[in-house]
Amino acid sequence: MYKAVIYDCDGVMFDSFEANLEFYQRIMRAMGRAPLDRADEEHMRVLHTYANREVLAHFFPDPAEWEKAVRHAGALDYRELVPLMVMEDGFRETLEALSGRVDLAVCTNRSTSMDMVLESFDLARYFGIVMTASKVANPKPHPEPLIKVLDHYGIAPAEALFVGDSDVDRQAAQAAGVPFVAYRADFPAHARIERHSEILGLL
Repeated sequence: MYKAVIYDCDGVMFDSFEANLEFYQRIMRAMGRAPLDRADEEHMRVLHTYANREVLAHFFPDPAEWEKAVRHAGALDYRELVPLMVMEDGFRETLEALSGRVDLAVCTNRSTSMDMVLESFDLARYFGIVMTASKVANPKPHPEPLIKVLDHYGIAPAEALFVGDSDVDRQAAQAAGVPFVAYRADFPAHARIERHSEILGLL
């Protein structure tokens, strides 16, 4: 029934909270701002969910400051932050089980770091297409990234599953017509899973 499984990155493939927070803390330091408070749930949600430029627009609404922050972000070496990322339990084993059975893809609001992260964890070989915010005009929650994945594989929306953990993921899936699988998240969804291996029971 399903021909492809599409994964969000942060919060699904990896626990990348500490890496993402440190990324924006470095920008705050470079901009002379106070450190972000990890107890601020709204700020933590924003930096963990949206594309880089949208996150920076949230923290730096002044256009001149935003442009400066974007330059600082572009100068950061994300390889220094990869050690802070932790792959989710059972993810690699699930990819092994899915390989050859369905096509696999990544659909993330990361911009330029995704390919490097996949290579660092030896995961690049599993995915036929990696769709990032830098490869589309409209990142999630717009459906464009998911539609590009569907077009790449030549499949209908109903023939894919999108595994995500945020309302931004849910909105993108709904707009693209792709069944949404909520990973450790309580959102309206086609299915909810707590462990990656549970995706196998949906196929």
